[in-house]
Amino acid sequence: GVEVGPQPQGVVRADILDKMRKIVKHGLDFVQLFNEGKEFPPCTIEVFKIMEKVDYPRNKNDEVIAIIHPKLQDQDWQPLNNGDPLFLTLDGEVIAYKGDCTVYPTFINEAAYYEKKQAFVKTVKMKLTAKHIRSSV
Repeated sequence: GVEVGPQPQGVVRADILDKMRKIVKHGLDFVQLFNEGKEFPPCTIEVFKIMEKVDYPRNKNDEVIAIIHPKLQDQDWQPLNNGDPLFLTLDGEVIAYKGDCTVYPTFINEAAYYEKKQAFVKTVKMKLTAKHIRSSV
């Protein structure tokens, strides 16, 4: 599957559809070249590994008591460091990120995840290295 976004639920955006088409085309081009026996050299790519789903702060009645801080909103895939603002309580108190490493939040404040008690997902940046590959056909 391919998911390209962000995009509000029920909305079709031409720019996002174009990106999805390009990704699918690249995937199909790769399959065709691989099936034709093309050898692909080793490569290294940067990826984001999901580490943890983070819920909104809640009270003892399981009610949300803080919202995403404005400085975090719309900052998917951007570095979040120890001390950076994370949430803003309804009383105006800032709740900062407390972590021992830089993380890269994504799916920040996505409406589809409210019912799943997910404010965002913490990811870490990694590099993956692939050996060369070639079809054995």
